[in-house]
Amino acid sequence: MAAEPRRIGLYGGSFDPVHTAHRALADTALRQLALDELRWIPAGQPWQKTRRLAPAEHRAAMVGLAIGDNPAFVLEKCEVERPGFSYTLDTVTTLQQREHRPAQWFLVIGQDQLHNFCTWHGWTELLQRVTLAVAGRAGVPVQAPTELMNTGHRIVALDMPSMAVSSTELRTRLAAGEPALSLAPRMVAPDVARYIDRHGLYRPHHPHPGFSPQS
Repeated sequence: MAAEPRRIGLYGGSFDPVHTAHRALADTALRQLALDELRWIPAGQPWQKTRRLAPAEHRAAMVGLAIGDNPAFVLEKCEVERPGFSYTLDTVTTLQQREHRPAQWFLVIGQDQLHNFCTWHGWTELLQRVTLAVAGRAGVPVQAPTELMNTGHRIVALDMPSMAVSSTELRTRLAAGEPALSLAPRMVAPDVARYIDRHGLYRPHHPHPGFSPQS
């Protein structure tokens, strides 16, 4: 008998820095989609981002620390190792070409990303390659834009608990001088916090190029 296709989730983002709400979404996707693995994909140079991100090697290292306790989580560094802008379609195409076993692919995104999905590069082709798994806001049904609904594409809604944690808040508090460890474990994993403190990330006295605490 042919083997059942593996269920692979793809979870991309700036992860600048990775925080506990990122991990909660990943845990939710892994469980609710019955995934065999979830690949975390730190963005290289997101073409729709206007602010400068922390160096890719730091963001990838922090993701590795945040997910190291779960063997079903995989750090995928194809975007940070690829020059030029990062397009999700290119990433998905590359990963699918590398996979030599049958697989079903899920792209894990948030409601805000779904709202802008039809502005993504090659979004119609991307829909042919993945099932969208969308984390809505607590108590609010997932709403797809009309253009996406007209494609007839199936969207899986993830039942995500409400978490008041964001990378913007983390960067702002770190830039104001709060030790990262003081924000653990509620906002950031202790290992990630220690990494931030050790490397002086997001600090006003040692910013990465282009960093603005308010960006």
